Amino acid sequence: MSCRLRPTTGNFFTYPHQQYQASKASIATNSYQRASETAYKQQNRLYSAPAPGSVPLSKQKYVPTSGTYPKGFLASGIHVGVKPSNTQFPDLALLASLTPCSGAAVFTQNKFQAAPVTISRRVLERRSGEGIRAIIVNSGCANAVTGKGGLDDATAMGNTVDSCFARSGGPPAGASTTLVMSTGVIGQRLPISKILHAIPNAYSALSSTHTDWLLAARAICTTDTFPKLLSRTFSLPSSPGITYSLAGMTKGAGMIHPNMATLLGMLFTDAPIPAKTLQPLLAHAVDRSFNAISVDGDTSTNDTLALLANGAAGGRPITSAESEDGKALTEIITSFTQELSQLVVRDGEGATKFVRVRVINASSFHDARKIASTIARSPLVKTALYGKDANWGRILCAIGYTDGLGAGAVVPEKTSVSFVPTDGSTALKLLVKGEPESVDEARAGMILGEEDLEILVDLGGGEGGAGKEEASYWFCDFSHEYVTINGDYRT
Repeated sequence: MSCRLRPTTGNFFTYPHQQYQASKASIATNSYQRASETAYKQQNRLYSAPAPGSVPLSKQKYVPTSGTYPKGFLASGIHVGVKPSNTQFPDLALLASLTPCSGAAVFTQNKFQAAPVTISRRVLERRSGEGIRAIIVNSGCANAVTGKGGLDDATAMGNTVDSCFARSGGPPAGASTTLVMSTGVIGQRLPISKILHAIPNAYSALSSTHTDWLLAARAICTTDTFPKLLSRTFSLPSSPGITYSLAGMTKGAGMIHPNMATLLGMLFTDAPIPAKTLQPLLAHAVDRSFNAISVDGDTSTNDTLALLANGAAGGRPITSAESEDGKALTEIITSFTQELSQLVVRDGEGATKFVRVRVINASSFHDARKIASTIARSPLVKTALYGKDANWGRILCAIGYTDGLGAGAVVPEKTSVSFVPTDGSTALKLLVKGEPESVDEARAGMILGEEDLEILVDLGGGEGGAGKEEASYWFCDFSHEYVTINGDYRT
């Protein structure tokens, strides 16, 4: 099948063996609101989304209706049917640049690393992070713990995209220029013939429109109830007259307690950043965003977060993360990844709460982050929040059993805990310097009845009293629906 790069959008999709015409904008928006009864019965899941493909009313505010995307990047999302029960929704995404990019990525620390993780890491290493052209992503099957066959499948996906570029006058044959990602059920092989046959269609459908970026974000979803897509513009000190763009998408609702990145995430910018600068920028941002979220405490086999920069907007190359431009960009990317990663928590499987735990006046950032992480993944804390129970003893318990802290990191007599409402009203103090407060249960119930909540832990400076470091973690509660979703995930 021929491959043709189409920088501007057309009117219709054409899929293999399917003859129907539909507005791409309609697919991107209306399909979320109109899921067929047949598809619903096939999936038969009773959780946050009332039917496959629909977005709950409470989540629709997180789906962007427009965007500002980086120059030279194109996106597409098409239906393949990787998972047999998916008969209509996009499940193959392609993100590509018209020109070669610098690339950086962080990967899962799970010892059972999926085939796409191995292949993408290999691509970046062989190319020293330069000359990357695309990311190909499928949902519906993780291609994890699939042996040599899984590695061959991931390689074939990347090579097929490379072939599309070659036929369009792209880079000559050599080391692959395509990163590969997969998400879905572990331990099953991909329907690789289906996917390889569809990749040229995804390539031909590439476009720069918001509709196509949204379709790509939708295509990487699994149990997500809404596509997670953000974009913004920014400027840099050395080039105040140039407007740069940054776009990102992610997916994830369960198996989320990353130890490097997220389930899957992709960032794209038209700023000129060499690979040697990209990696430290990404690592700094990830530690304060995707490595600071938790839904259920599980680290996926497929976690990958990639950042591509094609320099299409021009300006002076950012050759050091320590330069003025580098420091400004570090703040921009960190803020952006925090906002993007928090969408994953807001879409946590069965979640009813979005919670930030902030640990302040710690002896070190490491100690603050470890304590926040322990609270965020405590099942007892999470179930108490779901039940609107101000059981602050569970928070103290989690603080007390946190491993790996420095000497004197936690002094019970200096520790305070509060619930902080998001409406700006006064914090509800639960524990002050080791002494329990008389808690207004009615007010506690009102605070816990809201969707958003902050838990503030003040360590009082630790044993020496001089600690000023802080860290935050974002997490959600555990509900009955979480069990329902994960009890029938493979069906």
